[in-house]
Amino acid sequence: MKYLFTTLFTLLALVSSGQSKEQLLGAWERQGSDENTQILVITKGFWSLTEFNQDQKNFIGTMGGAWDLSATKMSYTYEFSTFAEVLHGQLLPETVSQTSTDMMSLGATQWKRLDAGTPGALSGAWLITGRERDGSMSTITPGARKTMKILSGTRFQWIAYNTETRAFLGTGGGTYTTEYGKYSENIDFFSRDNSRVGASLGFDFEMKEGHWHHRGKSSKGQPIYEVWSKR
Repeated sequence: MKYLFTTLFTLLALVSSGQSKEQLLGAWERQGSDENTQILVITKGFWSLTEFNQDQKNFIGTMGGAWDLSATKMSYTYEFSTFAEVLHGQLLPETVSQTSTDMMSLGATQWKRLDAGTPGALSGAWLITGRERDGSMSTITPGARKTMKILSGTRFQWIAYNTETRAFLGTGGGTYTTEYGKYSENIDFFSRDNSRVGASLGFDFEMKEGHWHHRGKSSKGQPIYEVWSKR
């Protein structure tokens, strides 16, 4: 998977000097080898990159973490990676250069912008902080074991992982919409069970004091009520 790492390193280096973080936010796409799709989601402070083949229902891998931008360099840190554990926790600075608004030229490759953080209402990185069990809400305090959702304006991904043990526990994602209090997911990849690729799920959602309340049925048909909080 060397080309995937090379693509990411190049991508995070190709940012115009002095460019604001907001110009990078959203989802980006490119076609990899073997007709695989690569999706990069950049939110304020966090990023994820995933490769998959939707037609073959094949999840290839994912990685992500935190990032920051100065006038001349972008620095990014890995919190999870299915490709190389050695990258976990490493802070990697890259020299900043040129990019455009809707297309990013990465040497011989190009990335196409899918969205700039809209129109979905949930753009950002979220950690699960509450789950209803037996009719009462249980508080979840994020520690080394994390379940994160990262969303652009049209793309979503959840990732379960442990930053201490470096264990990767699973991921899934695709496209989403938020309309009239309804949050809908269309699954493009799922690491644990590829039979779920192509499924669509609908949930009720609302924001309460800055927290995302998420209620409906899971992909297994079980009722769920979760609370997610911004990172």
